[in-house]
Amino acid sequence: MQPSPLIPQVIEPRDPFQEPRREACPWCGSRRLRTRLRAPDPLRQRPGTFVLDECGDCAHVFQNPRLTAEGFAFYHRDFYERQLEEFTARVLSERAVSRRHRAAAHKLSALPEPESWLDVGTGHARFPEAAKEFFPYTSFDGLDLTARVEQALLEGRVEEAHRGCLTTPGMAARLRSRYDVVSMFHHLEHAPDPRAELRAALTVLRPGGHLVIEVPDPRSVFAALLGKWWFPYGQPRHLHLLPLPNLRAELETQGCTILVTDRTSPHVPYDLSAALTLALAPAPLLLRAMAAPALDVAAILDHALAPLFRHTPFSNAYRLVARKGAGCAAP
Repeated sequence: MQPSPLIPQVIEPRDPFQEPRREACPWCGSRRLRTRLRAPDPLRQRPGTFVLDECGDCAHVFQNPRLTAEGFAFYHRDFYERQLEEFTARVLSERAVSRRHRAAAHKLSALPEPESWLDVGTGHARFPEAAKEFFPYTSFDGLDLTARVEQALLEGRVEEAHRGCLTTPGMAARLRSRYDVVSMFHHLEHAPDPRAELRAALTVLRPGGHLVIEVPDPRSVFAALLGKWWFPYGQPRHLHLLPLPNLRAELETQGCTILVTDRTSPHVPYDLSAALTLALAPAPLLLRAMAAPALDVAAILDHALAPLFRHTPFSNAYRLVARKGAGCAAP
């Protein structure tokens, strides 16, 4: 029965920060979707719930409905510029972060000495700063959505600063075939279109150049155990969580050779302490102060068990190194 034109129709307003919900997987097109997680914004306790769906065929995990460009810009700016560094400092000391960057650079020192290196999502460019110890003759540039990269330029941690992302209009074309190495440390999960980001990365790489990617592992046992308190879920900022087989297959399709897959060294020892910190975020200040000993115990457990977790399905991240082929397809 058609509604009477005399009766006003009530239309629910659409959230301007969210796109329409997808009915198919953005990675493989399958319609076999299941809801993996419903989570609020756990750090700032703002109203609203964000949904992560998982594909029943390829296991790709993605935000559905996804943030719009405006929504992503809003949450990304607010989180990174106001709260990420404060939160990270609670669960990982500055010294621990520096050690992680140095350890990653040391692992990558097996690569041929590159002339030029672009670190995507570089932030304050702490990785290029650490990597210079192992690559003293390499020119490091940084690319980031925030003004942090420009500050890194002023402080001498990068030689060139690019504001935006690889899929920013004109960015990949301007940097085409300029770099011997492109690194993305915990960047790809923020990309609205990971495939487009990968193609852009291959565009700025020279033939034979190396692509380094490190991302959270959605197959980590911690993801199932901790649920919405698993920090790498990162709602509402993380738009995609890619299983290693999917990323590997995509790069091979693009003509790359996979040289390294590493589930061991990228593990970040913060799952328990970060989960407890997130769970306590809405609690009164007095309760959080009383819970400080529990947070200390959680941090001790994270680090004490890290040598074991790195070698088990508890590992929360993986790294992949690929070499671009001479005939590698790129736009």
